[in-house]
Amino acid sequence: MTNPEPSSDAVATPKGGSAHADEDIARIVEAIVYLYTESRRVTKELARAFGLTGPQVTVLKMLEGIGGLSLSDLSARMSARNSTVTGIADRMERDGLVERKRDEDDRRIVRIRLTDEGRALASEIPVESMEVFGAALRALDHEERRSLRRILRRLSDQVAELVETKETELRQRQAEQGDGA
Repeated sequence: MTNPEPSSDAVATPKGGSAHADEDIARIVEAIVYLYTESRRVTKELARAFGLTGPQVTVLKMLEGIGGLSLSDLSARMSARNSTVTGIADRMERDGLVERKRDEDDRRIVRIRLTDEGRALASEIPVESMEVFGAALRALDHEERRSLRRILRRLSDQVAELVETKETELRQRQAEQGDGA
């Protein structure tokens, strides 16, 4: 995938960008979609081989690396809604892979932890997509990785803000439609 660099004779667009901005944005979105799709494909194939779903593999590997997490923390790390992660945790608890335990310091918090069976299964599952991404990122030099981290953090913040705005607008429209009915 090649990204043409804007030349110094690029034509300015109304938003202050260049004529190449749309091309650059299209290629960046294409790369993000490719990375996301490949990661999901690899995780889905891996999960199927172990009789799990992709999100269940994510939970297993996350808890294996971090330990117990509250539902809110797990949801945030997975970029998923609490209700979605609750359903995943419920099925995994039913299957004996995770357990819910009260936090020793704050009894109001319930942490999700791997059972012995869950820990054993997690140790058998390689994290192929993460290993591939890790190898690709190691090929970048320190400054490239720092720049990428900074850019991805900004992009994530922008996406979160835009999604929140869209969801708020949708809720407002739904409320208005409900009032008018």
